[in-house]
Amino acid sequence: MTQPLGIVYSDAFQQYDFGPTHPLKPTRLKLTFELMRAVGLFSDANVRVVEPRQATRDELLLFHEEDYLNLVKRVSQSGTGYLDMGDTPAFKGCYEASALGAGASLTAVDLVMSGKVTHAMNIAGGLHHAHPGRASGFCIFNDPAISIAYLKKKYSVERILYLDVDAHHGDGVMYGFYSDPGVLDIDFHEDGRHLFPGTGFIQEVGEGEASGLKINVPLSPFTNDETYLKLFREVVPMAVRKYRPQILLLQCGVDSHANDLLAHLQITTKSYCEITSTLHELAHEVADGRLVVFGGGGYNIANVARTWALVASTLVDYHPPQFIPASWQKLFEALVGEKAPDRLESEGEARSELSQNITAREATHIMQELKRLIPLLAG
Repeated sequence: MTQPLGIVYSDAFQQYDFGPTHPLKPTRLKLTFELMRAVGLFSDANVRVVEPRQATRDELLLFHEEDYLNLVKRVSQSGTGYLDMGDTPAFKGCYEASALGAGASLTAVDLVMSGKVTHAMNIAGGLHHAHPGRASGFCIFNDPAISIAYLKKKYSVERILYLDVDAHHGDGVMYGFYSDPGVLDIDFHEDGRHLFPGTGFIQEVGEGEASGLKINVPLSPFTNDETYLKLFREVVPMAVRKYRPQILLLQCGVDSHANDLLAHLQITTKSYCEITSTLHELAHEVADGRLVVFGGGGYNIANVARTWALVASTLVDYHPPQFIPASWQKLFEALVGEKAPDRLESEGEARSELSQNITAREATHIMQELKRLIPLLAG
């Protein structure tokens, strides 16, 4: 099932920069791209690197409100103030930098829908918290939501899967399409009782014709690979096979990884690789392979780079070396100021048997509730 993969990238992604003290570091994007290069991914005949374009104003208006775009344009010129309650500061050029990230996701969509590639990836995307009229959680423009609206308008796609595995619930996307039966939204995230944005509860299942098509899987802090994958295997394949989307979208935030600086889940690259592999197989089964992967959160830069390099490798069945080349380690240490990892695959922290039993029981309860509330999972 190996098919062409387009990786949309530009060093201009570094311009989406909230400053040196902000936790979202654009360096993680450059280091991810350079790690892909260092492990030989770009030498694979099935991989091509594609330059992004800026999203146009009309494309941004597919999801965002005009007054909000005008606000972002104004603060982009001054570089002062905030676009939300304090997490998302303005900076000079923030409009153009945000439009480039959104345009990169639309470039990925166009590559797949035109048949130039079967899969595409925009590591600068996945900014899933922005709402139509406001920024939120480091996200100025919501590129996954814009991409969904773009698929509907330009390509008349009627059924879209949006799977979000960021530790933070993808509230901007879910609420943006809460009553839309054309979007199956499945979101695995840390329970909103413990983490921003405080949403994404099991009972939030959509409304109207979309009732039962918004599937939230809120996870306890310290959930590990075993519990996470058990739920993933029970939820995603069944729902996708019943819904039969025409294209699959994956928001692949790496803040669900163990030892992230802003979240508390404990999965490793093992889970990310299985998620990607499963979605890849499902894409070929139901959607002629059409699959677009966005980036997302992730505040441990070493884990972000390793995870996204492995995700891209999984999409083309490329087997990178087990050990990370010294050239990339030197670059990492120069840019980050920390010791670089030496292995591509990661490990989680050891957890107590009591903690494992608690999360396993909670996972059983989650699945029981989902089967009760979601017809796609009932049988």
